[in-house]
Amino acid sequence: MAASVTILAIVIALHLLAFVFAIGAERRRSTAEVVPDQYDERTFCKYGTDASSLYGLAAFVLLLISHLVVNGVTKCLCFGKGLVGGSTTCAIFFFIFSWVTFLAAETCLVAGSIRNAYHTKYRGIFGGEHLSCATLRKGVFAAAAALTLMSMIGSVVYYWIHSKADTGGWQRHQNEGIGMAASDRTHQPHHQTGDVSKP
Repeated sequence: MAASVTILAIVIALHLLAFVFAIGAERRRSTAEVVPDQYDERTFCKYGTDASSLYGLAAFVLLLISHLVVNGVTKCLCFGKGLVGGSTTCAIFFFIFSWVTFLAAETCLVAGSIRNAYHTKYRGIFGGEHLSCATLRKGVFAAAAALTLMSMIGSVVYYWIHSKADTGGWQRHQNEGIGMAASDRTHQPHHQTGDVSKP
């Protein structure tokens, strides 16, 4: 199986888009400030935009689609024909590496999106105890962006090695044996018996 340029282009493009959205989510994290209520002596948390959560979820979906494409084409390394040759170890390593970085990135994206969308509901007494506004910690989406790039590298290398590997296992060699046997029969000389004329 030769590596498909189209598959590589799709996987890289989806990962890069997910990376861009993760960076955008980090830059657009929701901020909050404590402001006084104009109607009573209480303060409340005033939050900014929730665009970061939408960016994070978009990155999550794009990364998921890209990972499904790679594992769908290679049949997740477990359900397809076996790898033959010295590339098996490298393929398994990058297969595991791509899965670990993928799961870590998706976890950061989901947790960050949920936390960013969470807003503190209660109010505090004006002039009393300082009101704490819940916000997402800086760096969660940045970590997701870094893990997305690592996942892209792992997925691309895994797909490349898998496509270049000699696949088929015993089934391929069995077919080769059948083909060689058929070829031998084809090249066997034919013994022609001449007509014996009667006296």
